[in-house]
Amino acid sequence: MSEEEIIGTAVEAIYITIIVGSPIMLIGLFVGVLIALFQSLTQIQEITLVFVPKIIAIYVSLALLLPFMSGKLVAFMQELADRIVGLG
Repeated sequence: MSEEEIIGTAVEAIYITIIVGSPIMLIGLFVGVLIALFQSLTQIQEITLVFVPKIIAIYVSLALLLPFMSGKLVAFMQELADRIVGLG
């Protein structure tokens, strides 16, 4: 493999990582902002109020988005395996 192919593969791997991880991170961010807004409006400063809804939202979104995430990762792995087989 040439240096350009290696760098291209690394860039593609980073791009796939961002595509796969960003929906979960954005949902966690959105729920965290909503909880912070609720806490500032009601002046309830319970520490578990921050973590429990965020954890539940992340688990639910993970269960819903798992087929999309695994599909992206499997497609990338198949493409990578095809590249490896093409070298030999």
